[in-house]
Amino acid sequence: MKPQPPQDQTVKKQTAEPFQSLLNKRITRRDIFRYSSAAVSCSLVSNIASPIAFASTSESLPQFEEISHAITQELHVPKGYQAQTLIRWGDPLFTDSPKFDPHAQTAESQLKQFGFNNDYVGFIPFSDQEKSSEHGLLVVNHEHTKEKIMHKNVYRRKDMTEEQTAVDIASLGLSVVEVKKIGEQWQVQVGSKYNRRISPYTKMKMSGPAAGSERLRTVISADGVDTLGTYANCAGGITPWGTVLTAEENVHEYFTGKVKDKREARNYRRFGYKGKKKKSWSKYFKRWNLKKNPNEFNHMGWIVEIDPFDPNSTPVKRTALGRCQHEGCNLQINGDGRIVAYTGDDDKFEYIYRFVSKKKYRPEKTLEAKAHNMTLLDEGELSVAKFDEKGGLEWMPLEYGSGPLTSENDFHSQADVLIEVKRAGDLLGATPMDRPEDIEVNPKNQKVYVMLTKNDERQASQLEPCNPRVENKSGHIIELTAPNNDHAAKKFKWDILLLAGNPKETLTNYHPATSEKGWLACPDNCAFDQKGNLWVATDGGEDLDIADGLWRINTEGELRGYSRRFLSVPIGAELCGPFFTADNQSLFCAIQHPGGGSYFDNPSTRWPDFEDGMPPRPAVVVITKQDGGVIGAE
Repeated sequence: MKPQPPQDQTVKKQTAEPFQSLLNKRITRRDIFRYSSAAVSCSLVSNIASPIAFASTSESLPQFEEISHAITQELHVPKGYQAQTLIRWGDPLFTDSPKFDPHAQTAESQLKQFGFNNDYVGFIPFSDQEKSSEHGLLVVNHEHTKEKIMHKNVYRRKDMTEEQTAVDIASLGLSVVEVKKIGEQWQVQVGSKYNRRISPYTKMKMSGPAAGSERLRTVISADGVDTLGTYANCAGGITPWGTVLTAEENVHEYFTGKVKDKREARNYRRFGYKGKKKKSWSKYFKRWNLKKNPNEFNHMGWIVEIDPFDPNSTPVKRTALGRCQHEGCNLQINGDGRIVAYTGDDDKFEYIYRFVSKKKYRPEKTLEAKAHNMTLLDEGELSVAKFDEKGGLEWMPLEYGSGPLTSENDFHSQADVLIEVKRAGDLLGATPMDRPEDIEVNPKNQKVYVMLTKNDERQASQLEPCNPRVENKSGHIIELTAPNNDHAAKKFKWDILLLAGNPKETLTNYHPATSEKGWLACPDNCAFDQKGNLWVATDGGEDLDIADGLWRINTEGELRGYSRRFLSVPIGAELCGPFFTADNQSLFCAIQHPGGGSYFDNPSTRWPDFEDGMPPRPAVVVITKQDGGVIGAE
């Protein structure tokens, strides 16, 4: 059962301003508080005039041509831009990688090829010299599979053969790929010594307070420290010391089997595990059968740190950051030198977390400094966010022995708190949010932006100013402000940057200059350009009859809340992992599950190859301006 907000957090009904007048002005946090219970919980009428034409601004607007909301078979970028398909599912990584053949794919071949689907994309340059934006390592997450697209004659994923299941397993994890811009085109360096496929079978280690816990001792890990693999990797982040953090998200879908231990049964149930077979993994491999291997689930749901510059390095699961359905993890160097990590638990009514390291970051470019920095995420304070109705936020420590986190509630160590961090957040009264996904710090204003994708289960009795809409199908974006830019402070301020959705159908607060093409739905991943503009990728727009894609949103000044559409993805796809090079002249984007919802032999699109017999292929594209300029520049 999902946690419900405490009774004192619900919004009391008050007399509401007419909905039409709300649409005709910029809506502030205080307005949200006044109107959320009465105006939003009522049945909204359609065909209400949007606020698009009601205001003008003295500030200049971005000049790129907006893309249509239309759902098509292709990817679209503005006039004057080009999209190069850089690497696709099945493309070779090594000199001995076999040619991709979707009709005869094997696990062995898949482990030498780019994996299926691609969520997070991170680009790490080889140096900070002039050409740093043209040569580096691309690290890409392979989040999940669409079995009906991958395999011919597969109509239910739990009915796959053992061979197909082995391919399925091998297609997940991550790919590390050397890429280089040569002339006007980016090229994958096949056979690079840095290229690597990380899979559910890659040797890894647990670190931090939960490492070695009896609850982590399994068929594959006698000591609770050594472990295998990562999968269900959603978003991630790059550390200041050049490693990559990858987030394990919906890992509960890969297990089956009844769990006898009442403690773990409660733990897994709180994570969303229902015991129903969603995947075929456990049918052929006992590792994922919890009846035979009951603690294996506790090895998943962590943030994993990977050193992409050392292909022989062992990835490490940082347990100090807690175990949940992590969407991503992004770091900030605080003013006092400590590292601050933000991460969201991507499910309905789940929480926002922050970690503050105990030790300080060392900026020296030495092996000793890097070794020190790679211990920073093992020791510190993990906390969970509690929002109040007046615009305040408190970070509540998730510390064993404090408050309700004691043996009376079946917490007997910090390891227990971290393994069951969702339940710990429940007991502390954290604020249940509308699917917190990507969380990133704007490098210009130092504010924190939280993508809340949607929550169609929120009812009127559960409304609160930070989650103000009933059956929130469109999502919103929250802005967090640290006092004096101190990201380790106990209390922050919050505001709502954007209430997304169709302004004709729901309460929104776009800048009035936003065009009819500028509204978006279901914010998911995000990135910032050199001017501090927020670029938002979406997942779920097709439910509202628009193609998913990428939007640029102003966060400051007279144009705050101005949204402009930049890109649209093919039918069935979502846009993931937008990432700018340092010069803002190349923008990497992941096109995940094009043709999703259709089948191998009759897909809704064959993007990007458009060849008969070839299914649609998830891919990473790189967007550049035809004149070589800055992406999105006025």
